[in-house]
Amino acid sequence: MTASQLLQPHDKDLGGGFKVRRLLPAAKRRSVGPFVFFDHFGPATEQPGSEHDVRPHPHIGLATVTYLFEGAMMHRDSLGSVQEIRPGAINWMTAGRGIVHSERKPERLLDATYVNHGLQLWAALPQAHEEVEPSFAHTAAADIPSLEVQGVQVRVLVGEAFGARSPVATLSKTVYLDLALPAGARFELPALAPELAVYPVDGDVSLDGDAVAQHTMAMLPDAEGGVLTAQGAVRVVVIGGEPLDGPRFITWNFVSSRRERILEAGADWSAQRMGHVPGETEFIPLPGHPFQVQTAADTGTTPV
Repeated sequence: MTASQLLQPHDKDLGGGFKVRRLLPAAKRRSVGPFVFFDHFGPATEQPGSEHDVRPHPHIGLATVTYLFEGAMMHRDSLGSVQEIRPGAINWMTAGRGIVHSERKPERLLDATYVNHGLQLWAALPQAHEEVEPSFAHTAAADIPSLEVQGVQVRVLVGEAFGARSPVATLSKTVYLDLALPAGARFELPALAPELAVYPVDGDVSLDGDAVAQHTMAMLPDAEGGVLTAQGAVRVVVIGGEPLDGPRFITWNFVSSRRERILEAGADWSAQRMGHVPGETEFIPLPGHPFQVQTAADTGTTPV
């Protein structure tokens, strides 16, 4: 496996041992299928008095996909959605033309000690749907297909694989799997989509005989599958889908195929025109550059 096929995490400690590892976007690879953002947070122990809440903030042109291995988070948004996110569930928030949401510690756990551990991904919306009406959909853990394949427990979080289809609705072909490889496993991953990547969450694996360390993302050749092997038990996430239908620009929490749309969203958030989370008065302010500039050519947006 070449170095260009391996993505290393960029780590950030948010304090109190709460670490976030970012795999996408990366200089080597900007997207995998529709996914333009991949964050792995924790495991981190939450204690009474600790707070890693994310105050209300906006999104456009993307869908956030939140999946917990452990813990709990409370989602609230400007549509009025209130949903506690628990392990094994998929929470898919379509930002479209614009949405505002917060992610906080549930009130029932304010005085509890527990572990938070999970993933948050962003899927860029197809160009024809970038400005759709925002929406939020919660799919409970019990409704996610789970099956045994080649001695491996497979959860089909999003998309279709091994004859099972997730009930999570998407706007483009998307693959998102959670594999529980037992010690000594050998798993043949078929070419489920034109673009695929694997991410070992809590141990090392091999892909087609090449080592893939924990917290490293390995890209598969286009339209090809691969063979995963593991000496010890390890959880592996698979992501992918159809390639993006054109370049995307990412600035702060905004994704769009148009630079000027990024600036519009920045102006809207600065003026607090994007909506509010009911019952919340806090919000994350608009950052400085590139939003203080006046021309799209100088935005500094990142094309994907």
